[in-house]
Amino acid sequence: MTDTEDHIREFARIQPTSGTPQMGRFIAAMRRLQDITVSADPDAALWEASAAAIEEVCARLEEHRAPAGVAPAGRTTNLPGHGHPLMPPWQVVASGPEEVTMRGAFSRFHVGGNDAVHGGVIPLFYDWHFGMVVSAAGRPDSRTAYLHVDYRRVTPIEIPLEARAWIDAVEGRKLFVRATMTDAEGNVLSEANGLMIKLLAHQP
Repeated sequence: MTDTEDHIREFARIQPTSGTPQMGRFIAAMRRLQDITVSADPDAALWEASAAAIEEVCARLEEHRAPAGVAPAGRTTNLPGHGHPLMPPWQVVASGPEEVTMRGAFSRFHVGGNDAVHGGVIPLFYDWHFGMVVSAAGRPDSRTAYLHVDYRRVTPIEIPLEARAWIDAVEGRKLFVRATMTDAEGNVLSEANGLMIKLLAHQP
């Protein structure tokens, strides 16, 4: 048995799944809540009433906690952001062993100031994108060793964008990845490069 086969047997890979329309509606509502939370300025009474409503929903969902790998959030490939509210609502439009292309847009929730996407959101996106390149390439579970981003232009919100990530080089356990994000006119908004290292059997 090869080292790669040993590794795959040691670590159960997260299996993708499809989110139901009901889950899709819930995640869409969560994203809307995130956008509203950072843009609303209600009075104290409405803050209080809203908190009570959200706490009630949390209490109901708390009864249905599931372990990692069972809960669908982050695994639902048919939903924006794979059904995870932390991830920007982008979706894969093309995927192969060498390259993964995604399309989507950022929203008010992702603003750092002046309707520009927060600089910290961009590395989060690329880290997620690089992980999908690892999976598409059929590589074993890996961790990010480094991630470097060059900001070329301000990244806008509510504008359709595209990101392409591809394998730059492979050296044993090391997978070097590059990526670019562009707008509809082809302007490069940012570029990234990173190193993904295959986990050893004893590494979490």
